[in-house]
Amino acid sequence: MHPRSLFSLAEHLERLSKDGDPLEALSGTVEFERFRPLLTRGLGYSDGSKGGRPAFDPVAMFKVLVVQAQHNLSDARMEFMIRDRLSWMRFFGFDLGGAMPDENTIRHYRNRLTESGTLEALMQAFEQQLREAGYLAMGGQIVDATLIPAPKQRNTEDEKAAIKAGKSARQIWRGKPNKAHQKDVDARWTLKIGGKIRYRPDGTPLPQIATPVFGYKSHISIDRRYGFIRKAAVTSAADSDGRQLRRVIDTSNTAGDVWADSAYRSVRNEALLKSNMLKSRIHRRKPKGRPMPESMARANAAKSAIRARVEHVFAHQKNLCGWLPRCKQKVMIWCFGRVQSSVRPIDAVGMDCWP
Repeated sequence: MHPRSLFSLAEHLERLSKDGDPLEALSGTVEFERFRPLLTRGLGYSDGSKGGRPAFDPVAMFKVLVVQAQHNLSDARMEFMIRDRLSWMRFFGFDLGGAMPDENTIRHYRNRLTESGTLEALMQAFEQQLREAGYLAMGGQIVDATLIPAPKQRNTEDEKAAIKAGKSARQIWRGKPNKAHQKDVDARWTLKIGGKIRYRPDGTPLPQIATPVFGYKSHISIDRRYGFIRKAAVTSAADSDGRQLRRVIDTSNTAGDVWADSAYRSVRNEALLKSNMLKSRIHRRKPKGRPMPESMARANAAKSAIRARVEHVFAHQKNLCGWLPRCKQKVMIWCFGRVQSSVRPIDAVGMDCWP
């Protein structure tokens, strides 16, 4: 393959722009340079006075993680795709034929970013950009969680015991760094109860299908008006939804209504909402051993019509973009990469999958 002229590369990139490069739309929407101080501080970059090979630009590497999460690529595959795709190379700011990050660099950067707690600060910085753009959280908030399947592990009984004891992959598989990198010690098993609960005439529930799932849970809070993810948390699949309400409640929302399913209704959560001057719109559970009162059923149905908006966000994430993470760090980056999961902005910029 030979260039037809000295300007072949520029002409090719210009044609990609005319065809509608989604990454250019992303660059025009999100000011990534505003994340630079947080990234530099969180990663602990030196000033270069001691010499050594200079580190890759932190903003460029953060863009790499966001795009990697969008396309659900392994580190090795991401290394290849960076070199292969000109539009990606342009978005990251890498030069053709120049130095580019390999899979080890990508993994190291992601680990440093999550272990330093920088991700939460980045979420807040993006929230500030949303406010400045006029996407104010003013219509109340919707809280929900979804299961994220992860590749199943094949471990011995001793390895399973070590994982449950809280040991890291490096501690369990000493002397086997390659194997340790492939092991997921944060995901857990849970049972997913599927389908709507149906009852016999006497009020007793009919049996439901329970499917074992290995992975994580993504807990989010979106604002009712725009559907942007305002708060997010990642736990193992075994963690209870209701216990994470404290972590995802957005106190900056100017409206006090909070919608959630019945898994979030508890005395503690009701007291939490009341202490923050928030109004509970959480579904009520059916009385045990009795049919659900008609007034309660109507109230739950009205809440469901509003709460369904969060399912649109999850559907966009899973169906359009795909979701099969390989470790907890990737889930966290994945969640940040999709804080813009609102149908309106996606349609506005014409993107097939918002990274």
